[in-house]
Amino acid sequence: MNTVKDIFEKLCEIAPLELQLDYDNAGFLIGRADTPVEKALLSLDVTDDVVTEAVERGARLIVSHHPVIWVQMKSLTDLKPGNEKILRLLENGIAVISMHTNLDIAEGGVNDVLISLLGAENEGPFDEEGCGRKGRLQKAMPLEAFLALCKEKLNTRGLRYYDAGRTVEHIAVLGGAGGSGLIGAWQAGCDTYVTADVKYSVFLQARELGINLIDGDHFCTENPIISVLARKLSEAFPDTAFLISERHDQTARFF
Repeated sequence: MNTVKDIFEKLCEIAPLELQLDYDNAGFLIGRADTPVEKALLSLDVTDDVVTEAVERGARLIVSHHPVIWVQMKSLTDLKPGNEKILRLLENGIAVISMHTNLDIAEGGVNDVLISLLGAENEGPFDEEGCGRKGRLQKAMPLEAFLALCKEKLNTRGLRYYDAGRTVEHIAVLGGAGGSGLIGAWQAGCDTYVTADVKYSVFLQARELGINLIDGDHFCTENPIISVLARKLSEAFPDTAFLISERHDQTARFF
């Protein structure tokens, strides 16, 4: 039977750990490497609900994008907020592997999937770290039409955006919190930048630079990678069921 170690090694082929950024904590974070895995649960985050879902669905492994452990832990008790889910993972023998910025950067990773989803021909990274991607649509379109496309493809409840009055053709994307990439997208000659978690100051900057800016939600701009990972892992390990979380979705609501 496939083990956590087997699946971890495959994930490292898909998104090598050496690609992760300095601040990151990607990798095999919780559990025993020799744990047999009949079912694995894939989710963007390891939330309390996701842990409950893993227990109820019989998953012995959770594969996430965002790391469940970010900082060095000095204690692990139920008296500290945030530790309860880690204790439950350990008590139920559930391992966790998190592929984060290495999966953002990797070929076929988060941002390659995102730019393809939005219909652009991938022209490679636009930033020094290699996280974001730039590309060109097959046919230029008005911003209103591109916003409708983004809302549909990202499966988001709503979009925040700035309209610079430009037709959309050359786009840049950076899934998740990518407001700091705006200038890079502009310097790359893009007319439109799609990312998430955009601050007020970045919207002002977009207006001054004259570039369309779209905030598609952190979850929605990164979550498309989950189904891609599930497919790749299923092909590599046909004897293991790779389940996509049915409880974790976009947190933000629009009134």
